Amino acid sequence: MPVTRTGAGEGAAPFSRVILREQVRDLLLARILSGHYSPGSRLVETRIAQELGISQAPVREALRDLEQLGCVVHEAFRGCSVRELSIDDLLEAFPVRAALESVAARLAAHNISDDELALLDGFVATMRTAGDDGDAMAESAADAAFHATIVQAARNRVLARQWEQLQPHARTFISISLPASARGPVADRHLPILDALRARDPERAATAMHDHLSEVADRLRPLTTNKEIR
Repeated sequence: MPVTRTGAGEGAAPFSRVILREQVRDLLLARILSGHYSPGSRLVETRIAQELGISQAPVREALRDLEQLGCVVHEAFRGCSVRELSIDDLLEAFPVRAALESVAARLAAHNISDDELALLDGFVATMRTAGDDGDAMAESAADAAFHATIVQAARNRVLARQWEQLQPHARTFISISLPASARGPVADRHLPILDALRARDPERAATAMHDHLSEVADRLRPLTTNKEIR
């Protein structure tokens, strides 16, 4: 996501400080998820601000946001660095995620629009193509977008805020570091959820979502023993 640069002599930035903070946060998160910033990498506030052509304040605030999301850790005298996650860390979040997303799927069955259903269908198609091509990054991005769309379709701001706190767990970027045998047929595993939402069946949608996330957790368990995600 591009960040609007504002150099010396160009006048006031066209974005408010809050919007700029969100832009920087999303950019840094995208870099973390893509592996551009590897686990353990230091995120130097002054260097990032200079690169983006902005002041340090929105960078500092964006790093605080990422720390709350669990993506970044702050250490005295060392500053911020990308958090090193383990499979165990992710498994700990799955029961909470399954509970939240099951509620989201139940609510979405009532509220989802035809346009959102079309988006979900497109994300499944993208997952399938990416899986066939061996593109784990594109597959993971479409997977994350599928789940985010369902949370949005639930039309419940409290649920959305709680779900967002599970980031980066909710983004399923774990799949990037797993072998294809562990990821399995990602696209096909989303079809029962999509079919239930198309049928506007709330209980079936909730069950399909819970089963889906439980199955993902089952695939991860054999990889435990604090294996770090790198």
